[in-house]
Amino acid sequence: MTDLETRVAPPGNALRRAAPALLGYAAVRALGLLALALWSAARDKSAYTLLTARWDALWYTRVAELGYGYEVRLPNGDVHSNLAFFPLLPWLERGIAAVTPLSYADAGFVVSLLASLAAAWGIFAVADHVYGRRAGVCAVLVWAVLPVGIVQSMAYSESLFTALAAWSLYAVLTGRWLTAGALAALAGLTRPVGLAVVAAVWVTGIAAFLRDRAAARAPSFVRDRSAAAAQGAREATRAPSPTGDGPAGGAPAWRRALGMLLAPLGAAGYVLWVGHRTGQGPLGYLDVQAGWRNGFDGGYAFARFVADKFTSFPSALAGIGLIVGVGLVVWLYVVCVRQGQPLPLLVYAGVVTALALCASSYFGSKPRLLLPAFPLLLPLALALARSRTSRAALVVAGVALTSAVYGAFWLNGSGPP
Repeated sequence: MTDLETRVAPPGNALRRAAPALLGYAAVRALGLLALALWSAARDKSAYTLLTARWDALWYTRVAELGYGYEVRLPNGDVHSNLAFFPLLPWLERGIAAVTPLSYADAGFVVSLLASLAAAWGIFAVADHVYGRRAGVCAVLVWAVLPVGIVQSMAYSESLFTALAAWSLYAVLTGRWLTAGALAALAGLTRPVGLAVVAAVWVTGIAAFLRDRAAARAPSFVRDRSAAAAQGAREATRAPSPTGDGPAGGAPAWRRALGMLLAPLGAAGYVLWVGHRTGQGPLGYLDVQAGWRNGFDGGYAFARFVADKFTSFPSALAGIGLIVGVGLVVWLYVVCVRQGQPLPLLVYAGVVTALALCASSYFGSKPRLLLPAFPLLLPLALALARSRTSRAALVVAGVALTSAVYGAFWLNGSGPP
């Protein structure tokens, strides 16, 4: 069996290959939901309400029910407009509610559950393609047991976005540029961080064009020898082309170009529509975000927030924890680079991380904003995959239990805004 036949399997075979990862993911999420239900019952709260009718979930259902134009004016003058919320999730909620007896909130929960499974499958597909099946299973489990993993089951857009992003990246890695561009466009209709998927498609596409141009200028015997060496190295390491053209070789240039043109249409279309709707032109969406006190300041506001924690002893411990957390994220990205992750994964993870850490948004949201940055978890997945199965199972079980308890505690408290 050739490398291409191994990697590009029929859908049925692909599902069977991913089954251990999906079953493990479902078990972790079921544990998290059980912990939430028990904790909420003890506090006389509804776990289902916590998952479907608080914070951003309410804003999404209002868009689904009433459309855009709803806003809240706060006493300090800030204006919270629902134009800040991208439309794909509300569209899906409205569509499901129109053809089923489900409410908009119910539909949002269904979308989240299905999208989280699609995201888990996409993460498996990417990790399996780059590092092998065992690493793919471990990558999904590591993503499932994140401390904020409960958000994957909420009527939020994180799971939907991660699913679209993961499968778009997989399409890039396997040379399916039209699919990659279409999924990137949908990701751009889901969250502002859809720009990260667009950047991955564009940077990888440009790198592929430059590689093709350099190869075309080289003498024929050099091209043949270089192509054979590169293909042999990829087969020996199970690694795809670093520019994402997949094991089959370079995709036709016109497909790559069309995929690149498709990728930004979702994000650009919505941002331009908001600018037209508000009368503020192309930058109108930035004004909407400013009403929520969201913006990109290079991390200045976050740095001040961390520094303020050191004004007293108890809060200083939180400040130390924040510094350690940011350091861990940066260290993981450095490891990803050193391990030679494919270019689209590095670009995507880098942009998601930069937008999360350097935005002036509510600082309690940052762990949730990093949730889609799954390539950062691949070094941990590799380490887990290289350990004995019994040890890996114990580690995953222990962290899953801790994550479930933390998620129940977190959501019954301040929770994710």
